Amino acid sequence: MRWLRHLFSPSAHARFPAPSLDRIACAIADGERRHAGQVMFAVESDLPLAELWRGVSPRERAEHAFAVLRTWDTQANNGVLLYLLLADHAVEIVADRGLHGRIEPARWRQVCEDFGRRRREGDLEAAVLAAVAEISALLAEHFPAGPGEVRDNELPDRPQLLG
Repeated sequence: MRWLRHLFSPSAHARFPAPSLDRIACAIADGERRHAGQVMFAVESDLPLAELWRGVSPRERAEHAFAVLRTWDTQANNGVLLYLLLADHAVEIVADRGLHGRIEPARWRQVCEDFGRRRREGDLEAAVLAAVAEISALLAEHFPAGPGEVRDNELPDRPQLLG
């Protein structure tokens, strides 16, 4: 069944047209003004056949994307990747080592569960926007931006369409 979902998965470009990508990028940028972290959103429509054959899980693929997109490459090790694999209806959050021990894994799982519930309600973009807002709230709680602090935007705000 998984093979069929991946073979016939709609493209990420079809699910996220340019205006949608613009709104998500704005939400990421707005959130980053409230905290000292870096957020990236990546979406992949399906896995390559070799990855399917190997049985790669959405989590493994998210960790691979985290590395390939260099989400880890921030000065404070505070990058967070929100990863969506459309064919598996899976969402994963990968947080850099600077966030470990500060934000509990259960909090990240809750964001993913909330995303899944919203996606099932039918509006994929709204689910992404809500997840970005939740991630930003968590980061603002644990890593608030300093008053008047001007930081480099170390990761692109524009969603990354993979594959």
